[in-house]
Amino acid sequence: MKKQRKPRKPSRRQAEEAVRTLLLWAGEDTRREGLVDTPSRVARAYEDWFSGYKVNPYEFLERTFEEVEGYDEMIVLRDIEFESHCEHHMAPIIGKAHVGYLPRNKVVGISKLARVVEAYARRFQVQEKMTAQVANCIQDVLQPQGVAVVIEASHQCMTTRGIHKSDVTMVTSQMVGGFRSDARTRAEFLQMIGSPR
Repeated sequence: MKKQRKPRKPSRRQAEEAVRTLLLWAGEDTRREGLVDTPSRVARAYEDWFSGYKVNPYEFLERTFEEVEGYDEMIVLRDIEFESHCEHHMAPIIGKAHVGYLPRNKVVGISKLARVVEAYARRFQVQEKMTAQVANCIQDVLQPQGVAVVIEASHQCMTTRGIHKSDVTMVTSQMVGGFRSDARTRAEFLQMIGSPR
């Protein structure tokens, strides 16, 4: 089977024209004062919201520290706030990620764990996929004894359209290695992040 090539990236002008088309389709007058600069603003916002496509999350974890005096207990970074966008409706996903790992002779700077979450969040996403991506990245690069990722998020595609249910939070988890095989380790992680068992 022939592999399909990735479509060519449109120009900035084409992106702005697409925004104008959507505004017209919604019933707006793109010539009015409040909307004249909107296509340019939206294009700049997209550069920020989707900056995750320009980085390789694996590279954030390449620098590690081995002088840890044999430390091999759980390391947890909780409440990592993130903003993402649903790939089905392009609506915001707002949430928190909790990341833990059991080191094997080396650790990574904690800001790097937050950067991994941020890199995957700043792409069009499905929460289940993002949860697995974060866990797999940490496991692949650090090769720890285990990785745990829990993500809690509110999906605006559900709260502002469709069924219109607010105050609903989706929770996903991915447990690898010791977190999957050892119920006590998993329970300790969930207790540390404040989740019910």
